[in-house]
Amino acid sequence: MIVVSNTSPIINLACVGQLDLLRQLYGQLIIPQAVFTEIAIAGAGEPGAKEVQGFDWITPRSVTQGSLTKVLRLELDAGEAEAIACALEINADLLLLDERRARETAQRLGLKFIGILGVLTEAKRRQLIPRIRPVLDNLRHQAGFWVTDALYQRVLAVAGE
Repeated sequence: MIVVSNTSPIINLACVGQLDLLRQLYGQLIIPQAVFTEIAIAGAGEPGAKEVQGFDWITPRSVTQGSLTKVLRLELDAGEAEAIACALEINADLLLLDERRARETAQRLGLKFIGILGVLTEAKRRQLIPRIRPVLDNLRHQAGFWVTDALYQRVLAVAGE
């Protein structure tokens, strides 16, 4: 399975000690150079920075579709634009991103995507985590991950919690 990730899923999961869920679920993870830069260089010393530099299952990749990236940058930040361009370029099976505008753009371009809440739901379904609630609470309180109360409750209901 070819999976490309944007910045936020990596940083948020690293912040709560659950980054390895991505390896367990997907094996390899490809990140475009802009995402690597946002996490490892601009975010040096922050959660995820050492991991993207040291984990052999996270592979940085340069995006060659510069014109597409430039067009996407009109609406999105550099990491989101390159993640979408990279996913298209390598015909990724899945794109990890959370931001609404980026997800809308990915959907318009026909990409299959999932966010952190979907990752947690899948991790619970595969019994990689016993419960979603503690991880979701940590995401909200430690990582500052924003989720409405209604969505929070819906995710818990889907997970049977």
